[in-house]
Amino acid sequence: MPFVIAILGALGAAAFWWYRMKAMNDAAREVADVVGRVQGNIRRKKLRKQAALSPLTAIDDPVVAAATLITAIVSEDGPVLPQREAVIREVISQIADGPKKTDEAVVYAKWAASQIDDTTIVIDKLAPFLRERLDPHEREDLLQMLNRVAQGGEQRLKIQDQRILRLRQKLGFEVN
Repeated sequence: MPFVIAILGALGAAAFWWYRMKAMNDAAREVADVVGRVQGNIRRKKLRKQAALSPLTAIDDPVVAAATLITAIVSEDGPVLPQREAVIREVISQIADGPKKTDEAVVYAKWAASQIDDTTIVIDKLAPFLRERLDPHEREDLLQMLNRVAQGGEQRLKIQDQRILRLRQKLGFEVN
């Protein structure tokens, strides 16, 4: 009889520890699943951010960069309507080498601005690019071009002060 009790005790202990190990294994699996989901979310967010920047990273011409920057800022509150697009074409034609270059810059600018939801990203990415390639006088001309586009078109646009301040700062102007 003591032998049977010992075997039943050993079987009970083995069943107890087997159940504990199974519960620990399930808990470890759940933790691994949560970690995997968090890592996946981080990777997806990084990919979304890279995809959002891809139209901007392809820009290697100051004329296209200026057109994209201006278009993104004026299209922040709505689509670029034909009259405003005509004003954009007019100001870009003053710095472009010809009508073909103007068309290319404006078409790319409209597409890139429609791909990126946040104007701040456009400013943060393109203003340093333009700062490196333009002299201070040309940078001031860029701000005047933006102002002319905002004043032209169907109705005058009020560009947000923080956008202008951020742009001035990123272009290397002193901001008070």
